[in-house]
Amino acid sequence: MQIPEGEYRVGTDDDYYVRTNVWSAPGCHGAACGAILHIKDGKFVDIEGDESNPITQGRLCIKCLNMTEFEYHPERIIYPMKRDPKDRGKNAWERITWDEAYDLIEENYNKVVEKTGTPNAVLTLGGTGREATMFYPVISFADFRSANVAAPISGDSCYGPRCMMAANIFGSGYPEVDSGMFFDDKYNDPRFERPEYMIVWGSNPLVSNPAGYFGHQIIDMMKMGTKLIVVDPQITWMGSRAEHVLQLRPGTDAALAIGMLKVIVDEDIYDKEFVEKWVYGFDWLVERINKYSYEEIEKLTQVPTEQMRTVARAYATADGTGRNCSIFMGVAMEMQTDALSDIQAVLSLIAITGNVDVPGGNVLGPKASFTGAWRYEQIKWVAEKEKQSRIGNDREPIERNALSNVQSDAILPELELPDDQRTVHMIWFNSCNALVCMPAEPQRWIKACQKMDFNVVQDLFMTPTAMALCDLFLPVSTFIEHDGVVQIHYGRHTPYLGAEVKAIDYGETKSDLEVTFELGKRLNPEAWAEYETIEDFMDNQIEPTGMTFDELRHKGILSFNGWNYRKYETGELRSDGQPGFNTVTGMIELYSLQLESWGEEPLPMIEPVPFSKESNPEMAEKYPIILTTGGRKWTQFHSEWRQVKGMREIDPWPVLTVNPETAKEYGISEGDWAEVFNDTGKARLKVKVSPVIKPGMVHATHAWWFPEQDGEAPNYFGAFKSNINTLLPNDSCGRMYKGSPYKSNMCNIRRVTGLDD
Repeated sequence: MQIPEGEYRVGTDDDYYVRTNVWSAPGCHGAACGAILHIKDGKFVDIEGDESNPITQGRLCIKCLNMTEFEYHPERIIYPMKRDPKDRGKNAWERITWDEAYDLIEENYNKVVEKTGTPNAVLTLGGTGREATMFYPVISFADFRSANVAAPISGDSCYGPRCMMAANIFGSGYPEVDSGMFFDDKYNDPRFERPEYMIVWGSNPLVSNPAGYFGHQIIDMMKMGTKLIVVDPQITWMGSRAEHVLQLRPGTDAALAIGMLKVIVDEDIYDKEFVEKWVYGFDWLVERINKYSYEEIEKLTQVPTEQMRTVARAYATADGTGRNCSIFMGVAMEMQTDALSDIQAVLSLIAITGNVDVPGGNVLGPKASFTGAWRYEQIKWVAEKEKQSRIGNDREPIERNALSNVQSDAILPELELPDDQRTVHMIWFNSCNALVCMPAEPQRWIKACQKMDFNVVQDLFMTPTAMALCDLFLPVSTFIEHDGVVQIHYGRHTPYLGAEVKAIDYGETKSDLEVTFELGKRLNPEAWAEYETIEDFMDNQIEPTGMTFDELRHKGILSFNGWNYRKYETGELRSDGQPGFNTVTGMIELYSLQLESWGEEPLPMIEPVPFSKESNPEMAEKYPIILTTGGRKWTQFHSEWRQVKGMREIDPWPVLTVNPETAKEYGISEGDWAEVFNDTGKARLKVKVSPVIKPGMVHATHAWWFPEQDGEAPNYFGAFKSNINTLLPNDSCGRMYKGSPYKSNMCNIRRVTGLDD
């Protein structure tokens, strides 16, 4: 079924089709996947891909294809519910109205503010992926007027460090790989050139579509001739089809990138003209990388020097100029303690080869646009006193000066303080299943959060976090049930805007935006006075496009045809309209003056891997195996989809991937249960024996819980049985409190008889 151009709904009142663009809920990275929804007798009955969508061109993932089961799952919560705080951990919920829910929030908000004398008594915790990422900071800033807001992931290890370093070095938004996103005709536009080589570094984009980049675009370019280089400790699907795979030791990405920089400089194959004209700090970078030897880098990374040389040469000289290659970075870059160095080193590779904002390279966009900028601008509603007294404000300058979020590792020690010393007394879990998904040492988090006076959760199903901690449950609508705007890269680099189009009503669910808007009208009406309706708000947000939301809804998706390559030559990257980059020097700053002004290291460097035999030989005696985590699955988005039968049939259990040599050494076999453990915690997973991972290391899937198990205390749906984050220590961050060893921990393993023995 296809819907005519300029229309978004066709059919009769009882049987119709709606064109939309998918974001969330359920969780998704917002790639603006085009979908056609079939509604019959008021019920969503089917979904198919929209062939007119310029990004996905009719393709849908298994999660979209299984949406009917998700939408009408019997355990889905579709009405507001409350329970007495004394009953946390018990299934003692009762249905209430939205007005009653808002009354409870307002009442308890006023109580904790009166008790503490500050709106900072409310802490808002959110995640990435869902549409909620655009609004949970706004709930904190514009509704509660609290400065305490964060994604509770150790080291803020998701997307933020990449965007921060891109802003400091390029003065722009995240540098994404070119996939013809500037053009209505996409790959067919004569200005587009597919990359000769694409390095996929620490990412599995086919599965994750990270930050809204539709991973199958890489497959499109492979079909056109693009060759892949994959950097990953595991052999992924893309790795199996790559020309080169650099199977590095987890946590050593900065060393590998510095080694590649060294090859390119030593062999004089960098883009001299581009570096001379547009790059600041090249000589300092050369001085830094010359401190390291190839032998040292090979020993750290476990990547043979000759393989590293081959890959560096291919990237730098692909078409004779080196200006037709791109690098696709993933969240693995941030989930290690040298996060800032590895990101900075990879961005330096892009810069010295001239692969900046050119066809087939890494293209640049604004640092933030549309709601991506607006959400953090709402900190204007927070008083200076609250800004200065937020959690962790005494930490590094990046938190004080450049970011609006609380540094995540500072939260847990604050929550563990006695009642009379603690600022926070109320937590808002905004589409955030914190106990099983993000925080390090979740076994400490549950004890700390249970001490709060009042907790609220927005979600779709009863989760361990909701059952263990919360007193009010607000039901979230799916993308089928609300209007919205899909912003790729969360507004930081937005070549497309797509319209989410409401197709049905179901229960009494509300979108994250609706809750933010309606609550704000009660608690801080001044912040929302200019908007009468949600559509007024969306009209305001997309006003720079020259469209209203209704016009976008009819168009379906908007691509910003007219953006150009080499915008640094035409003044399109700078606010003053001058050529160059939006940095202090007007150049790409390999030597970051912004970092230096904060008293921080301005150049990338090779940093010790803290959880390793080199850094901690005594610990390595007990825990000799390298533990890496977090690989994405087709059937799940972090902790979601566990209760959906169609998905659990494909992925029924948490999986520990073990090399055959390691499995033999530890006496475990395919299909066994194994316990992974260290001094911090333990988790049980099903063993998959495979050569895709090197000997001496294991990979564990993350965010597992078991909706089929008892949800009441103390089991909480098995929240801690297979939770790999129980092995991760809180506050084991890298420089500037960025990065954490999700990808490079230490452990031991042993065979056990089952999940529950």
